Amino acid sequence: MATTTTAPAQSTSTTAASFPIVLALCFSHFLNDMVQVLLPAIYPIIKNTYALDFGQIGLLTLAFQLTASLLQPVVGMMTDRYPQPFSLVAGMGSTLVGLLLLAHAHSYGALLFGAMMIGTGSSIFHPEATRMARMASGGRHGFTQSLFQVGGQTGQAAGPLLAAFVIVTNGQQSLSWFSGAALVAMAVLTWVGLWYRAQAPKPAKARQMGAMPVQGSLGPGVALAVGILFLLMFSKNAYTASLTSYYTFYLIHKFGVAIQTSQMLLFLFLIAQVTGSLAGGYLGDKIGRRAIIWISILGAVPFTLALPFANLFWTGVLTVIIGFIMASAFPAILTFAIDMMPARVGMTAGLFYGVAFGLGALSAAALGVLADWTSIETVYRACAFLPLLGLAAWFLPRVEQHKV
Repeated sequence: MATTTTAPAQSTSTTAASFPIVLALCFSHFLNDMVQVLLPAIYPIIKNTYALDFGQIGLLTLAFQLTASLLQPVVGMMTDRYPQPFSLVAGMGSTLVGLLLLAHAHSYGALLFGAMMIGTGSSIFHPEATRMARMASGGRHGFTQSLFQVGGQTGQAAGPLLAAFVIVTNGQQSLSWFSGAALVAMAVLTWVGLWYRAQAPKPAKARQMGAMPVQGSLGPGVALAVGILFLLMFSKNAYTASLTSYYTFYLIHKFGVAIQTSQMLLFLFLIAQVTGSLAGGYLGDKIGRRAIIWISILGAVPFTLALPFANLFWTGVLTVIIGFIMASAFPAILTFAIDMMPARVGMTAGLFYGVAFGLGALSAAALGVLADWTSIETVYRACAFLPLLGLAAWFLPRVEQHKV
């Protein structure tokens, strides 16, 4: 039987003084992820230019996402103990270097190294940015986390659109035009860093002794709950990886659409994720994280099962519905975990962002090999059953929380 615990009380609103910080972090997340998603957005271009197979495409995703996933928990643990107000600026600098490398790469090895630099920037950005957003939330943790997530997902949605109308037209080197976005983000994050430094974050020991009491800890049950949340993340991210990495190829192969058309349909899927994430965070504060997790993962099953058999029109409709439903999971999952371990925000954020990237990386690589061995259609038939892993949500503890 699931245990019941009480999460820390939440205040009713974000303070006026801190809400601009939330918006600044949301905007920076938009720019950060917009730049990062240009890598998978240009896959159809570089596949032809470098004569790559699907396995090599999957390896590029692996290089990017494993770099991000392996470093994020380490960054989170370090910043829990020693807060770094300007680490986000450094992370964005790494992303800038990776972007320029991708723009001017003359070999597959250079593409891999550029992908790794972008992954490193992501690993530095997310854990500490999550802590800053939570600090500025005024207690509305679910809504603020979803707003922060929306910034990133909007950037992810903009990437394929920019690739379709800028990079496809002007070539791979036009990636360097987006270096200005990274520079703007670095300027905004410098201002955020000054605000964060003024808050004088206390070291981990002090937070555990009083400043941030560990309320809602489940003791030995935390490990079980985290394991279940990781499994739920796998069901979500493995399926999402099939769309973000291979959806354009699926559309081109099955329906014969142009690259620009496939990028536009990918854009619609990613926009659906934006709205789903915002809805999930808001409703998670209202009806509970556990309920949102159930809805967001299992609710997608009928639509994922129907997708491989749909025509072009219904493929677009179904992927929008799937994107909306499944995207509502991440803010609820992350906030659920942080509510159980509030003194370890950086480590928890790093683990879950890292697991999200890592699971996406492994899934993308495996799905690329499966596509080479069989067909791209087989990938979507196999992935249709992944959301059924959401049944594991039955074993999550029932965490009581104050409604806002």
